[in-house]
Amino acid sequence: MAEITIDRRTRFGKPIIKGTRIAVAEVLGALAGGMTFAEVESEYGLKREDILMAVKKSD
Repeated sequence: MAEITIDRRTRFGKPIIKGTRIAVAEVLGALAGGMTFAEVESEYGLKREDILMAVKKSD
C-alpha cells in the first residue's frame, strides 16, 4: 500500500512517497507538466497507487 511520509531528515521535511526519495511535489509537477501516469511510473519507478496517493495528499 502506498504511503506518504514526512521526515525532516529526508528531503528537508517535504512529503515523500515512502520507500523512495521522490517528493509528492515532483509527482504533481510532472502530472501538471503533461506527463501521463504511465510516463510518471516509468520515469520515477513508481506504481500507479503511489501516484494516486500523491494526488490524494494534495487535496
